[in-house]
Amino acid sequence: MNWIIDLFNNHESVAYTVIIFAITIAIGVALGKVKIFGVSLGITFVLFTGIAISHFGFTVNPEVQHFIKEFGLILFVYTIGLQVGPGFFASFKREGLKLNFIALIIILTGVTVVICLHYFANTDIVTLVGIMSGAVTNTPGLGAAQQTVAEIRPELGVNLPTGYAIAYPFGVVGIILVMLLFRTVFRVNVNAEARLNAWKRAANTSSFKRITLEVKNPNLFGKELGVLWKTLDFNFIVSRIFQGEEIRTARKEMIMNEGDILLVIASSENIEKVKNLVGTESDFEMLGDKHNSKNVVSRRINVSQPKAYSRTLGNLHIIPRYNVTISRVYRAGIEFIPNANTKLQFGDTLTVIGEEKNIDALAADFGNKKSLRTPHIAELFLGITLGVLVGSIPLSIPGVPVPIKLGLAGGPLIVAILISRFGGKFSVTHYVSQSANLMVREIGIVLFLAAVGLGAGANFVRTLTEGDGLIWLLMGIGITLIPLLTGGLIARIVYKLDFLEICGVLAGASTDPPALAFAHQTTNSDSPALTYAAVYPFTTLMRILMAQLLILLFI
Repeated sequence: MNWIIDLFNNHESVAYTVIIFAITIAIGVALGKVKIFGVSLGITFVLFTGIAISHFGFTVNPEVQHFIKEFGLILFVYTIGLQVGPGFFASFKREGLKLNFIALIIILTGVTVVICLHYFANTDIVTLVGIMSGAVTNTPGLGAAQQTVAEIRPELGVNLPTGYAIAYPFGVVGIILVMLLFRTVFRVNVNAEARLNAWKRAANTSSFKRITLEVKNPNLFGKELGVLWKTLDFNFIVSRIFQGEEIRTARKEMIMNEGDILLVIASSENIEKVKNLVGTESDFEMLGDKHNSKNVVSRRINVSQPKAYSRTLGNLHIIPRYNVTISRVYRAGIEFIPNANTKLQFGDTLTVIGEEKNIDALAADFGNKKSLRTPHIAELFLGITLGVLVGSIPLSIPGVPVPIKLGLAGGPLIVAILISRFGGKFSVTHYVSQSANLMVREIGIVLFLAAVGLGAGANFVRTLTEGDGLIWLLMGIGITLIPLLTGGLIARIVYKLDFLEICGVLAGASTDPPALAFAHQTTNSDSPALTYAAVYPFTTLMRILMAQLLILLFI
């Protein structure tokens, strides 16, 4: 049995490191499922398992621990960005200013608490900035503060990482406690709020209606169907036309006659405009089997062939080549009506109208489900590479002596959002299946939490029990709770945000991935991730800037 003793005594070996991380994650995830008073901490418990294991001497190489922590965080935020990217811009247009204003209130409240502690508790600002960075779980802010102190007065930077380590664990737990407190105080029914959130998102997103119209407008008699698009200045689809006692796939060059029946798909706000132009609504059963339909059917096809997403729909000549109509495109949770300028993306789901044989031809050229089951590892890591490069770009701000950076979390998140939203326009394949995205995301966050716990646990108890450690912890608790409670109350009472949105804003304003993971697990919804992504870039920039400004102004 000496080999086991030797294995656990060699803290530098790969086998030992893998075992410690695996045990930490396995135990943490298992204990995270245990409910206390009906509440479980989920995978966040991995952090405390790491602290406990490290406290008893099972530490790992600091450089390895640091790499795993940062790499896990990169995986987590990048896959979050891929998931929420398409909905991020729509969310930002609707509520982005409001959400970022709430995040700004949270940030400035935290800065105010730090300044008050600096004067009334007579604590030096460098230590307080370290505590603040830990209390809001913001590693980029800590790095920026360390760089600033190193350039001005290096001897004052000793307490920066210590204050960060002491405040960090409660920074993770504190936001979760605030979420649970809001759920209790406001008697939140999570399922009801999730339905409310889904309704709000649907109300702010164009929904589509299908209407059957009879051509009654004399100005359209004898005109090509394409005149409808020349007259109306919005996007819509005519998927079928009943003409000559049979149902056909609609084509723009078809001549309209009095009494022709059109099946139109348009957004809810535009459906009446089409009706006013064409004629009257008809009760004709366009989708039934009562009429000769020439096998005109509707089918969904997944895009996976390069020829489908390398050009626009107009350049692909869908109707002339296949005699079918693409009525809708479903992409990353958003459904929209395409036009000639629409460029498909890998993984898009198309609703295609036409005859069976023609749809089969389109499916053969556009889709291949085997490709959708194949992980696109190269594209994933190329995107991560680009994200790390963007996060490393120094951004100079007038009056700030040290350039700021988005860091290893902000860069990959922003790049993933941009790729998932605009990648198809540049023939960039970003597709990651939902199951693969979830797996990579979960692996990333548990590696991050395990690494943070193992890094903080060795000196955690000693730091708390000796010197000013306990006082620093209490300061960190105040810096964590006061801004979150303030921002949460304003979000709920003033702006009437639902519980899911509040969770996302609080997690984003604290740049706290574990809290986002907890919110996602608790609500079983992607809405917290959307609001998290909406405030995260601005918050990251402000957290970095505030950490540097506090030192420059009060040192």
